[in-house]
Amino acid sequence: MTRTTIEIDDEALAAAAAELGTSSKVETVNAALAYVADRRRRAEAFDNDLIWGSPDLADPQVRAGARR
Repeated sequence: MTRTTIEIDDEALAAAAAELGTSSKVETVNAALAYVADRRRRAEAFDNDLIWGSPDLADPQVRAGARR
């Protein structure tokens, strides 16, 4: 772990804590960093046929039509 002093927007920190269910500044910042770092893996899951179960469901045009 690295100890760093930074200025953080209190309103953004409170909103992030409420969304993440965290109770301390350190816990909130670490949870937010982990969430953002893992974002690529979650996004790529939408393009995985094995997760969707069908090539049609992995097709962005099919998914876009389903959202309407």
